[in-house]
Parts: sequence; C-alpha cells; structure tokens
Amino acid sequence: MKTKENTNCANCPVHNVGHLKKLGINMDNFDFVVALAGNPNTGKSTVFNYFTGLRQHTGNWPGKTVTRAEGGFEYEGKKFKVVDLPGTYSLLSTSADEEVARDFILFGQPDVTVIIADSTRLERNLNLVLQILEITDRAVLCLNLIDEANRNGISINERILSKQLGIPVIPTTARSGQGINELLKIIYEIATGRYVCKPFKMKTHSSDLNKSINELVALLSEQFPDLPNKRWVALRLLEGDQSIINSIRSGELGNLKTAPSSGLVEIEK
Repeated sequence: MKTKENTNCANCPVHNVGHLKKLGINMDNFDFVVALAGNPNTGKSTVFNYFTGLRQHTGNWPGKTVTRAEGGFEYEGKKFKVVDLPGTYSLLSTSADEEVARDFILFGQPDVTVIIADSTRLERNLNLVLQILEITDRAVLCLNLIDEANRNGISINERILSKQLGIPVIPTTARSGQGINELLKIIYEIATGRYVCKPFKMKTHSSDLNKSINELVALLSEQFPDLPNKRWVALRLLEGDQSIINSIRSGELGNLKTAPSSGLVEIEK
C-alpha cells in the first residue's frame, strides 16, 4: 500500500457510465460514484444515512425485487453519488442480493467501494472483504461499531490491518459520527487518485490452475476486450458460476441488458 499525488488524475473517474445507466444509476451532475458494501447488520445503512442526510431515493434494481437506495453528498467541491448495495456475506451469486452487489462492483466499476465491517466480528466479515478486493483496486475498509469492540475488550490495530490488506482502514462509530470525517477524506483521495491502493490478492501456487486461468483470460480478451477483471471472471467460470456461464453463452457478459426505467421514488425521511 502506498499513497501518491496524481495531479493529472488520468485514470479517474473509473466508473462505467454505460453500465451504471443499465443498472439504473443516473450519474447526471455527479463526479464520482461510491458503493457501500458489507455483511448484513454491520451498520451500513447508518453510514449511508450519515452520508446522504434526510433526502434519499429508493426503488428496486432493474429486473429484480431487491431494494436499492441511493443518495449523494458534496465534499471538497466534488459531488458523490452513493449507492447502498444489498447486505451480503459473499459475492458468489448464490442469491439475488449477491448477484446485484457483484454485478455493480464488477460492471459498474464504482470509483470507491466502502466495505463496512462489524469490528466485533471482524474475522467473519473478512471473507467478503477479500472477495471484493479480487474485483476492485479502489476500496476502503470501514471498521464500524468500534466502540462496541472496545467495550468487549477487542483491540484492532488498523495500521497493521491496512498494511496487510493494502487499502485504507478507518475505525468508525457511525451512529455518533466518530471517524466519518476521516472516512470522507479517504474516499475523496481514492476517487481523485491522490491515494493509490495496492490491495491484497489471493494467489495460487498451482501451475495447472494458473495455466487454465491464463487460457481463459486470453479467450475472454478476444471476445470481451473491454471486460474488467478478466482473471476474476475466469476463476468464476472454473468454479462453475452459472450466472457467469449464462452471460457468456448469451453474449451479455460485459454488455448488460439495457435496463427499464429505474422506478425510483423519492422518500422524505
């Protein structure tokens, strides 16, 4: 992990506007898109509410019965769209919630993915963290409920954890606002290219597996040259991920179906 100044910011924003539109996300008048991901009951909605305030939009993901919430905030003169992804324990697409979260991170390519973890159950939460880091290089881990962890005698060294994961780690207590300013600052720095993440990637020492992955990556590059994270997709194919297999067969991989109108309604809270 390291930080560096990137005054030209040639690679940002990284979000894929076309796929975001197909996923029902309108980026008009917004500079960056932020995804909030995490296990259920980690305080993700509390972080979302803190970011977006009282005015939010809710509806369903196109073609799904899964609820979507989105809002926005402004920081240092930049406007951020915030999308609250369904709470999931993994991205293996065994449920509609997991498929929505995975597709948004993989195809929408948010500028920053904020992974909300429960500090009192960090080990259980790290499974999702590592899966997300296989998809995106632009992420921050929010250690929420840090006050409860401290009360239970749980001590987390966020500096060591950050070094091991290769991404920023910010302790927070979202319900009281503790750590939220630090979280906003690092989101801004990642989105604008001022902070460059070097996330941990799981490696395999199997030469046969690496050979199969490389062969699939080559084939994917021919058929879907603009597809992000081809290695991750290749691994899912080797695991028999049926939704990815179906997308390959239909030719929709990397070219999601055009979505109907988002059906969002504004909710006053």
